[in-house]
Amino acid sequence: MGVMLASIERTADGYVARFERHLKHPVEKVWSYLTENERLAKWFAELSVDDLREGGVFKFDMGNGTFETMEILELKPYSVLAYTWGEDRVRFELYPEPGGCRLVLVENIAKLTDHTPRDLAGWDVCLDVIAALLDGGTIPDRKAVWAGRYEEYKALIRSSTEEK
Repeated sequence: MGVMLASIERTADGYVARFERHLKHPVEKVWSYLTENERLAKWFAELSVDDLREGGVFKFDMGNGTFETMEILELKPYSVLAYTWGEDRVRFELYPEPGGCRLVLVENIAKLTDHTPRDLAGWDVCLDVIAALLDGGTIPDRKAVWAGRYEEYKALIRSSTEEK
């Protein structure tokens, strides 16, 4: 099955990466994977909600005893969740559809770095893991999947940044 990579577009203040997934589950269930720590831990172990409200925070465990905090910029239950991500911003949007919902993840990227394709591949795999968890499964070897996506995103970024 061919994977739909994110689209990357240049904007006035950087770049926008947009991921989209169609899930056979209601928005309420998908939302719980974005906002409940018990479920967040299954697809993004370092991330946890500290205070779920606009102006509240997510915490990112740096693994060395320190935490980065990400401010929640927008929160509309079962619909929109946006927070800061370092210099960038991530925004999850859920849209009900017949038989499930559409999950859109938009990342606003201030500047592309060598780290960007890693991050994009990481989000891509995270979304696949969420889909697998919702379906009652899992992705046994995330690292292998990530490594393949990383190469694809490096190529995608090269092609998106070349002057047309």
